[in-house]
Amino acid sequence: MRSVQIGELAKLTGMSTRALRHYEDRGLLIPDRTSGGYRDYSEEDVTLVAHIKAMIAAGLGTATIRRYLDCARLGDHGTSLEMCPDLRAELNSIAECLAAKKSELRETERRLNELASTS
Repeated sequence: MRSVQIGELAKLTGMSTRALRHYEDRGLLIPDRTSGGYRDYSEEDVTLVAHIKAMIAAGLGTATIRRYLDCARLGDHGTSLEMCPDLRAELNSIAECLAAKKSELRETERRLNELASTS
């Protein structure tokens, strides 16, 4: 693949140019620059954006992604992460937070149902 500029990378990855610039601001995506100062992306950047999208969709923040982006692998079923103890601990912590939020939501729903049934 030839190199592409930000607009074409956005089309190839389904991301907005604004999101791609945000990833760059966060140190996740570091494009080369042309002599004219334009961002210049490679095929590897298309894969990198796919990894970033998958990790964000899984609930990871950009700081966490920056720490573990090198653990991302592209396989037959999309992006996966090569586990290391620190990453496993981070993912477990996120899962625990999600479980706590789900519990809070169930309790809120119970209270709403209780209020609705008393009227």
